[in-house]
Amino acid sequence: MHAPIGTGGQVHGLAPATIAVTSGRPERTPGGPVNAPVVLSSTYVSAGTPPPGDLLYARAGTETWVPFERALADLEGAALPGLVFGSGMAAIAAAMSLVPHGGRLVIARHAYQVTLAFADDLAARAGVEVVRVDIADTAAVTAAVQGPVPASLLWVESPTNPMLEVADIPALVAAAHAVGCPVAVDNTFATPLGQRPLGWGADVVVHSVTKYLAGHSDVVLGAIVVDDADLRARFEAYRTLHGSIAGPWEVWLALRGLRTLALRVGRSQASAAELARRLATHPRVVEVRHPSLPQDPGHSRAKRLMNGFGSIIGVRPVGGAGAADAVVDALRLWVPATSLGGVESSLERRRRFATESLTVPDDLLRLSVGIEDVEDLWSDLSQALWTLPEA
Repeated sequence: MHAPIGTGGQVHGLAPATIAVTSGRPERTPGGPVNAPVVLSSTYVSAGTPPPGDLLYARAGTETWVPFERALADLEGAALPGLVFGSGMAAIAAAMSLVPHGGRLVIARHAYQVTLAFADDLAARAGVEVVRVDIADTAAVTAAVQGPVPASLLWVESPTNPMLEVADIPALVAAAHAVGCPVAVDNTFATPLGQRPLGWGADVVVHSVTKYLAGHSDVVLGAIVVDDADLRARFEAYRTLHGSIAGPWEVWLALRGLRTLALRVGRSQASAAELARRLATHPRVVEVRHPSLPQDPGHSRAKRLMNGFGSIIGVRPVGGAGAADAVVDALRLWVPATSLGGVESSLERRRRFATESLTVPDDLLRLSVGIEDVEDLWSDLSQALWTLPEA
């Protein structure tokens, strides 16, 4: 039995850190398990006309999904269970199914590169008009959404990947809803601990569960959270028909990872802020992006809207793209890898991908700060930067 959602995205007044640990647990019974079990079955016993809600076949539903879907909904402050998908992109594809053939999609220009690629695919095969905007420019986004033809969907990332721009989500939601445009927010970077877009009126929240929610770089999953029953039914039907489903082991691992979300994010955010502060004065650094820095363009907005500044840092070393690659090669503790949000600190030069947005600087390193000792992380990063020649 799950506790009902209270006001402000809390379960009976519990803090998010407590919700992450307690939600989705089995009902307390003498001799019962503390953790939800993994059920490995592709099909279920069924005869005659099945009652609504009965388990029949694991593509349509399995009890192993339920605890995670409830816990994520509780964290996001949603009254309805979330929907877990086989990957973040599977969840994104489902959310973008709201855009009709020939519709108009307004999207952050520095959204995740594969999200942008999917938007371009919609343009090619479904005649969708894709309008890329600076999501931090509220006036420009409002103009793009409202006219001359109202958008079919506004896609928000905040902070963006990898430029860390911060959107005024409440203002954008109000502007979009004024013309009947739904709003989807990719909340992967901020996590539900950093912001709850549904509370600002967003229609859809999307997560790459692979990242912070699972947190150990060992699963690939996605999720959608909504507060509208019809919308949830639509996405659930999409998941079933497209087979965009998750395996039970992966979902169980994600739920286990969720239990330590507050500890991991708290540690990595604090370390990221300290590293960003030091990087900002390093002689071999041209630019640092992290919303914790007072000089960062997103600082005041993040301070007003977010709980914490996130665990991702953008760094541009002196010497251009070649120097950025040299920094990656000189590191010994930081892991050169794509993806992010794991317990290990990792980094990559984003423009090494030909599909990355051309407005992302060629020399930008995206750092995902993990939970290692901050002094060890700094020692490794600083020595790598000192290998570069002076500007």
